[in-house]
Amino acid sequence: MAVSALVRAELARHDWKSLACMCGDSAEHVPLLFETVITAETPRDMIGYTLDGHVEGDTNITDCTAPAVGVIMAALAGELSSSARGALLQTLLYIAAGAGDGGAWPSGWALGDECRATALEGFWVLVGIGLTGSADDADTVADICEYLDPGGEKSIHYQALLRERARRKTKRRARRWR
Repeated sequence: MAVSALVRAELARHDWKSLACMCGDSAEHVPLLFETVITAETPRDMIGYTLDGHVEGDTNITDCTAPAVGVIMAALAGELSSSARGALLQTLLYIAAGAGDGGAWPSGWALGDECRATALEGFWVLVGIGLTGSADDADTVADICEYLDPGGEKSIHYQALLRERARRKTKRRARRWR
């Protein structure tokens, strides 16, 4: 898969060198990590290139995380291999569950809230992936929706729908292997 024009535009929108990375360096190397993950056809293609420990680490987030959410959402809106999609969804799940240091982001929001708000802008993209992707995708998107909490009946409805889809697909897969 190629890196889309939308992802390239979102990567170019940020001064990654000026942002802190979870690894302790500047986030200047993060665009390369994204490009490698996005173009990966298999998990093997991503060996040595992970977003974990850079844009998030065990649900801890940092300066480069909020811009990274925009890149993730741009990538998820396009064509990806199942491996790349799974890696990005997993990263988004950890980010959605995370919290920053409590400091205010330029919008005045806490960093974790800023990240969740950016992801929530792509709610329909996420639900679409959950409804058409693998059982793991459906389950991960349900978890993401729980953390994003779009509110009220909407959140409850789609979480239940995605969890049921994941359960049915998993059950169907188990039947095939008997």
